[in-house]
This record gives sequence, C-alpha cells and structure tokens, in this order.
Amino acid sequence: MSGESVLIPDDRSFSSFKEDCGCDEGWSLTYNKTGLTVLTQTIGGDVDKSLHKLKCRMVCKDVSAETMYDVLHDIEYRRKWDANVIETFDIGKLTVNADVGYYSWKCPKPLKNRDVITLRSWLPMGSDYIIMNYSVKHPKYPPKKDMVRAVSIQTGYLIQSHGPTHCTLTYLAHVDPKGSLPKWVVNKSSQFLAPKAMKKISKACLKYGEWKQRHNPGYKPWLYPEQTTLPTIPLSELSIQHADSLENIDESTVSEMQTRDERDSD
Repeated sequence: MSGESVLIPDDRSFSSFKEDCGCDEGWSLTYNKTGLTVLTQTIGGDVDKSLHKLKCRMVCKDVSAETMYDVLHDIEYRRKWDANVIETFDIGKLTVNADVGYYSWKCPKPLKNRDVITLRSWLPMGSDYIIMNYSVKHPKYPPKKDMVRAVSIQTGYLIQSHGPTHCTLTYLAHVDPKGSLPKWVVNKSSQFLAPKAMKKISKACLKYGEWKQRHNPGYKPWLYPEQTTLPTIPLSELSIQHADSLENIDESTVSEMQTRDERDSD
C-alpha cells in the first residue's frame, strides 16, 4: 500500500493480491511436502538484514473454501486453535468488508514477542475468497513496552475452491518484524513454523463445524455484516504505520532454543 492516507482496498487491490499469490517467478522454494509448499523472496541486497516475503500454498482435499473462509475469520475460534496467539480482538469496523484489529503472537524463544494493528479487508471473488491486511496506527493502541510492534506491509490469504470439499489456501506475508533477526529465524520460519501453522489451519477446519454448532452457530458477521456490534471507526482516526517510525530491536546474535515440538520432529 503506497501513499500517506489510509485507504480501504478496492477491487484492483484484491485482484493484484490474487496475482501475487499465483505468480512464483523470483521466489525460492524452501519446503515441498505432501501438498504443501513454502517459498521465500528476499527484498533488498543484504540477505541477513533484508526483509523477506513468505508464501505458503496448501491443498486441502477435505475442506471446502467456505469453511476455510469462516475459520480464518472467526476470532473466537482462532483463540482456540491458534497456539501462537497471545491476544486478538477487533477494534472497530470501517465498512461492511473492512475492520481494524489487534493481534499479538509468540515468537520463537528467546526472541521478543510481536504485535500488530492492522486494517483488514475481505472479498469473495466468484468461488474464491480473499482476506488481506496492512498495518495502521490507532491513537488508543500505541506500542507496548513488553512487545515489539511489527509492521504488516501486506499480508493475506487467498482461498480457491476446487469443489464442495476441496480448496487451495495461499498465505502471502510481507512483514517487517522490526529488528535484525538472526538467519536461523528466517530458516526456521520457512522450513518449520510456516508449514506447521498451515497444517494447524487445516486441522482446525475439520473441527470447525462441530465447534460452531455449540458456539453461536448463526453468528458470522463476515458473511452477514448486519450482525456486527463493532463501533464504526472514521478513517481520519487512522494513519499509516511506517516501519522506520518504530524502534528497531537487534536480535541478530540471539541463539536458537529448540522447542519440544522440534525435538519430537527430529
């Protein structure tokens, strides 16, 4: 997203995001197993200090595109299946298909945990669905002392339907984690953390129908905007979150601590 004003993405923005998800030219394949691929792209010259874009693509032969869309939207369900989430909540709505929210997540130890404030928008496109976001500033939610405020330059999901119980999920992330990260973090993200996160989404989809039946089954404000109880936020309250206005944390010399999950997978 360019320019200084906070803009709600239009149809061209969604089409451009869809094209980016489908084009792998200039990307490096770092993981390819059983219907799940992970690709990375370096932005800038110095590999150790550059930003990295991450693209994950997963074929789900037992999940419908509609279910995948619901799971990625349902904030109450995310608190149940997303083991990385520390705190997540909606701040307010902008339009029927755009809102502002807060998300904080656990980073690989011993790195500091990160959080973001993002403008999120979504759009069904025929049999496909897109959810995407970018970072904004909100006066009531400044950076926290115990968190590193990261910047989503553009992050999102493309869900493509291939039939009643078959879809492909593409996750595209261009995030500035705010800090000089050691090389092992980049490698670990693409070769272990990203595939693991994608598999968790797939498993969450299989259990969603049963869970939703017990948790306000008719409530889906992403499909039925009249259901939302969020306050409306004027765009004038928001501003673009520039990466260079935030503190850089140098974690480039931090050593890796292997988790139990990784020991089990070795």
